[in-house]
Amino acid sequence: QVQLVESGGGLVQAGGSLRLSCAASGSIFSRFSMNDMGWYRQAPGSQRELVASITSGGSTNYADSVKGRFTISRDNAKNTVYLQMNSLKPEDTAIYYCSLSGTYVYTSIPKTYWGQGTQVTVSS
Repeated sequence: QVQLVESGGGLVQAGGSLRLSCAASGSIFSRFSMNDMGWYRQAPGSQRELVASITSGGSTNYADSVKGRFTISRDNAKNTVYLQMNSLKPEDTAIYYCSLSGTYVYTSIPKTYWGQGTQVTVSS
């Protein structure tokens, strides 16, 4: 199994900043080839949506709503992905989930793991 532990959520005023972190660990890590890591969010009454993703090589992708405000990065040595969120807006309020996609080395079976989620609340 692979575990994803998120941190950094909280309450912030509009215009403020937060930095989310997500560390991956697990006993089978040596048999799991990590590919994309990403952040998704889900607001009440809404579907989960992609916020940003980053490949193992560092290529990034962002939702239009966060471009220019959020920055995703990863530290492959620490198996950690970060999301720097600046100029936060009330509409950014949601539960933010970390994801890790990869492939089991010996079976070539793809798998996506999810974190437990961290609440981000932006007050107006």
